Amino acid sequence: MNRKTLRTILVFSLAVILLATTGCATRKRSNPSMDPSGLDGAMPQVSSFADDIRDIPIPAELKWQRNDSMAIKTESFRGGVLEYTGNAGILSLRDYMVAAMRDNQWRMVGETSSKNIMLAFVKPSKTCMIILSDSYFKKTKLQMYIAIDNASTGNVNPFGEVIPQ
Repeated sequence: MNRKTLRTILVFSLAVILLATTGCATRKRSNPSMDPSGLDGAMPQVSSFADDIRDIPIPAELKWQRNDSMAIKTESFRGGVLEYTGNAGILSLRDYMVAAMRDNQWRMVGETSSKNIMLAFVKPSKTCMIILSDSYFKKTKLQMYIAIDNASTGNVNPFGEVIPQ
């Protein structure tokens, strides 16, 4: 390959890299306080509790991932999938969550582990499954699947529909 071709490839490569990094630097960031869904305040950006559920504590090292979380609230049911990431060892996070859930009167009904750790907890009319996993760049991911049956009268399902007897 001659010098002119090599120089052309180098200049072209630098231009592509420069354009790519300029595009990232000028990309407009959305204001976290402006939620187009109209659910401002429904789930705090960084919290010591999951959503507005005051009996599931979250360590301060973990940050809520809005784009990977979702919640539902109806007259008879609340729940959702919440995701947090942060710098915490997976085993110490497991120990923290088990102790914190027990302190808040959750009963641990199951645990399994392989590459990831899954914990299952129950309370009257509430369930919470927690999955702990290692993520990229030495971050730990905590995913919670929460279901709260506000109806819990026995004759309606969590969506408020009457269950045939």
